[in-house]
Order: sequence, then C-alpha cells, then structure tokens
Amino acid sequence: MSEKKELQVAALENGTVIDHIPSDKVFTVVSLLDLQHMSTNITIGNNLESKKLGKKGIIKIADRFFTDEEISRLSVVAPNVKLNIIHNYEVVEKKEVVMPDELKGIVKCNNPKCITNNEPMQTWFHVTDKAQGILKCHYCEKEQRKDNIKLI
Repeated sequence: MSEKKELQVAALENGTVIDHIPSDKVFTVVSLLDLQHMSTNITIGNNLESKKLGKKGIIKIADRFFTDEEISRLSVVAPNVKLNIIHNYEVVEKKEVVMPDELKGIVKCNNPKCITNNEPMQTWFHVTDKAQGILKCHYCEKEQRKDNIKLI
C-alpha cells in the first residue's frame, strides 16, 4: 500500500500566504486584515497539523500584498507567523512577522485618563518586552500586556 500525500490547500499563483497562525487566532487575523470584504480568492485552513504548533491555521490571499503597517497590526495578535510572498507559483520572499519596537495607531491605551483617549490623536506605544508582549504608552507611560489590548 503506497501512502499518498496531497496538499491540504491549493497552490497560489500570486499573492500572500500567512502560515503558522495559532488556530485560535485565525479568525482574529481575518478580521484584523479586513479579509472578509475582499473580492479576491481567499483560502482559510484551520486546525491543520503542524509539527511546530500541534495545530495551526493558514490563510492564502490571491493578488494581495500587505503594507508594513498591516504587518505590524498582525504582529500584535499573532507574532511569529510566517508570510510567504508568491509570484508565478513560486515563493519569492519569506518574512517572519515580529513585533516592531513601536506601535503607532494600532492599539488603544487602556488608561481612561490618557490623552489619546481624550483628544483626537494617534496612540503610540513602545514595546518594552517582545517575548512577554508588554507595551508602554508613550504619553501616560501605562504598561499593558498584548493579551489585554484593544486594537483600533
């Protein structure tokens, strides 16, 4: 009896593959990148077997490439995912999504007295601990963990 392996998700001609998404974050990523409103082909796989994560999610988006700002947003909810940029069915670039040193206009400060919650201005956080996901507001200096944040 021969074992036959097949792709669980179809190949992509041009676009972006977001791989190694923790299974519990797949639909958060869909919402965060506003994929539900796109008209191009999108394939979402969830609870797929992964040697690294046990179970993982993968999202393939045809004809779509993401900006640095979008990737920074992604890093807040699903750090360490892999982005594969595809052209003509070939991976031309691989990126590991890591949280940047600063986040601007992505996360809401959880201090109700912070100026960003009372004046029309962009939020600004310094990432003080990437491993633990600790962010510090530039204005009020309140720290918050990425597990307890609200995205803008």
